[in-house]
Amino acid sequence: MNSPRIYLSLTVIMLIWGINVSVIKLLVGHFMPVTITALRIFTAAVTVFLTLGLLGKVRRPRGKEWLYIIGGALLSVVGHHYYLSEGLSKTTAANGGLILGLGPLLTALFSMALLKQRPTKARLLGFLLGAFGVSFTVLAGSGGIHHGSIGDIEVFLSILSQALSFIIIKKAAESLDPKLLTGYMLLIGSLLLFLISLQKEPGGLASLTGGTPAIWAAFLFSAVLATALGHMLYNRAIGQIGAAETAIFLNLNTFFSLIGAALFLGEALLPAHFIGLLFIVPGVLLGSGSMEELILRRRRKLQQR
Repeated sequence: MNSPRIYLSLTVIMLIWGINVSVIKLLVGHFMPVTITALRIFTAAVTVFLTLGLLGKVRRPRGKEWLYIIGGALLSVVGHHYYLSEGLSKTTAANGGLILGLGPLLTALFSMALLKQRPTKARLLGFLLGAFGVSFTVLAGSGGIHHGSIGDIEVFLSILSQALSFIIIKKAAESLDPKLLTGYMLLIGSLLLFLISLQKEPGGLASLTGGTPAIWAAFLFSAVLATALGHMLYNRAIGQIGAAETAIFLNLNTFFSLIGAALFLGEALLPAHFIGLLFIVPGVLLGSGSMEELILRRRRKLQQR
């Protein structure tokens, strides 16, 4: 696949992920949050294994790979999706989308903290810009510090958990295909979420009978396109054009989530959302190291000419 097609596929994925924030908001409003999340993730896991099975890329994990899978499932699936579903049931999709845009920045922060990488001045500036952008959005968008939503905090915890899981996933990917790793994490994580739902939401399964055809169509969109196929295609793009280039596209996810919240949920987009976006986008570009990496690569290409 050539670069223009890769860039087009990444743009489509970001569009799907952005809309998915509104879809999840819709789903957790119609069903019990944890129960529907467990079913959605399980459906995604089945989709991943069916796809990889047709490609002949399914195998049993070996040795320490199980530890990485379980660790990734606890953080990337249980922690991330539990707090995301709970948070979006209490805050707006617009706020949630902006907070989720901090993913690359938080990943870079954990990499520096856990892998002992010293941050550059550009990255420090990125962290400050990103933190200010999210804080401004959450506080101003909610009407001030006394009206801040607990849902915003839970969405932040969801992206924090996912960012931490990337450290484990990066280590596991040295011996296990990232797409297969994703399938196992989704499967184990969905089962753990289902056990949590039985304890937290006794009437969760009964709530599933109240869905309309439109709601179940939204469910399939989220489970199959966004969660299963979206993650597999995104991981493939990382291997083709590099992590720095793909990380830049995550900024589109934030933009599309705002548009989706306005179009599909009728949420009002406040000036605070756009002001926050102006700080978050450059914050992610600088804090994740994407901008520095691209500048260095361009300099190397110019020197080789």
